[in-house]
Amino acid sequence: MNQNSFLGLIEQSIRSHWEMPAMTDFDGKTYLYKDFARGIDQLQDYFKAAGVERGDKISICGKNSANWAIAFFATLSYGAVAVSILHEFDKKSVEFIVDHSDSKLLFTDESIWSELDRESLPKVESVFSLDTFSLLTSSSENLQQFAASSANYFAEKYARGFFVNDIFFRTEKPEELAVINYTSGTTSSPKGVMLPYRSLWSNTKFANDNLEFIHAGDNIVCMLPMAHTYGLAFEVLNSISMGCHIHFLGKTPSPRVLLDAFARVKPRLVLAVPLIIEKIVTNSVLPKLHEGAAKVLTRVPLLNAIVYTKVRKSMIEAFGGNLNEVVIGGAAINPDVEKFLRKVRFPYTVGYGMTECGPLISYSHWSVFKEHSCGKVVDRMEVRIESDDPQHVVGEIQVRGANVMLGYYKNEEATRHTFTDDGWLKTGDLGVVDSDGYLFIRGRDKNMILGPSGQNIYPEEIEEKINSSPYVNESLVIEENKKIVALIVPDFEVLEAEGIGSDQMVDLFGKLISEINAKLPSYSKIASFRLQNEEFEKTPKRSIRRFKYQQKN
Repeated sequence: MNQNSFLGLIEQSIRSHWEMPAMTDFDGKTYLYKDFARGIDQLQDYFKAAGVERGDKISICGKNSANWAIAFFATLSYGAVAVSILHEFDKKSVEFIVDHSDSKLLFTDESIWSELDRESLPKVESVFSLDTFSLLTSSSENLQQFAASSANYFAEKYARGFFVNDIFFRTEKPEELAVINYTSGTTSSPKGVMLPYRSLWSNTKFANDNLEFIHAGDNIVCMLPMAHTYGLAFEVLNSISMGCHIHFLGKTPSPRVLLDAFARVKPRLVLAVPLIIEKIVTNSVLPKLHEGAAKVLTRVPLLNAIVYTKVRKSMIEAFGGNLNEVVIGGAAINPDVEKFLRKVRFPYTVGYGMTECGPLISYSHWSVFKEHSCGKVVDRMEVRIESDDPQHVVGEIQVRGANVMLGYYKNEEATRHTFTDDGWLKTGDLGVVDSDGYLFIRGRDKNMILGPSGQNIYPEEIEEKINSSPYVNESLVIEENKKIVALIVPDFEVLEAEGIGSDQMVDLFGKLISEINAKLPSYSKIASFRLQNEEFEKTPKRSIRRFKYQQKN
């Protein structure tokens, strides 16, 4: 087997873990690695019948499921290109992406297919159900005939069984296109990130080499969307390559749903976005520390160590009791929550990446992780800060290495703007790197507000302070008439539970803003605030569509 081949890693793992469980749909079917391999083999016969050729595009759009994974691996091992589309995209975005990507086949949930307009998908020849793999529509007579007689065909093909030596994956080329992943595109048409096999291999190999606590047979809860590179790379690709058992959640990961899943699955590794961790900590853990005996005990130095040890134990139990590490990615974590997690020595770490790097840029195991950082630059990647003093003066984070994309599909102009003249990818994020090589992010380049005397104001840092209040659901800091304004969505459930009515809210939030201003430099103080009744409009990646709220001055 070629150690530098992504498909080689996957094939070797399937062979080595043949009789072990690979995937389970929550409250549904479990597939052993041999079932997974057979599912791939069957789909490839459908691809042949459909006349799919190497390099053809196959779109996959549906909620997380074993069938999603089978369709994805069948596509790559056949030699086609997988176009992963977030199932939460609106119908127009899905139609645009399927068409823009030149997809020949589409795999989708039947509930999504019923919403799509067939006329807007002129290049698609055949559509398969992700629920059952049945053929929903096809203009190929050959495929229609094959589908109609497939039960007999497969009964004959597998009459003697399906064995380890019946699987054979091709060896890909490192620069060959594997996946097109469309970013959410908050201000423009979505951009199709072209990820080559070297990026998939490099991300998977890094996880293989550095998550040494993961072993074959370990359980993983798949709750991040597989159509995002973060969830795909580390909940799916790495898990399959190491012989783990993936449990697909298939529903919205609310804290209650997750805690139930963790209790049942007992995962070794959890990948999460900050919001999930913050809600579990602020809603379930902190309130217990602020009442009765615990409140007193946390003020007594020796006893509070005992209390925090108990809290750590109860948190690990909440994650199923078998936890080695929680990796938080996708956005910055609230500083108060981070301070608390450090205090109780909870095994968390923060990683950093972007779709264009498939996704990994930096990570460190929790035992060596530095607070407020997002770890060290990963293997086969380099980072530079566009600044005269990268350790102290904030500059744009630029990267290059094996994880980096080929460019944007059919968008040379966007590709050109994203790379520097000497070949570094511009992340659009701002940060510094310390003397030990840890990366610290200070904000997004395009969100930065220029202060009255040219000072850089990062709205995310002010939002973190506002969001740390239990009375705030989310906030957005914008510039209006050269003044800093905070838009706040209150947590109405918490306010109601504490008997705080709408007539008291203005005073309550006015006091909160005063407390925050006391900690801010004069040039970034909040001049006014407005309360919002509804949460902010989001991209499918759950980031706020900032441009919708930023008034042009």
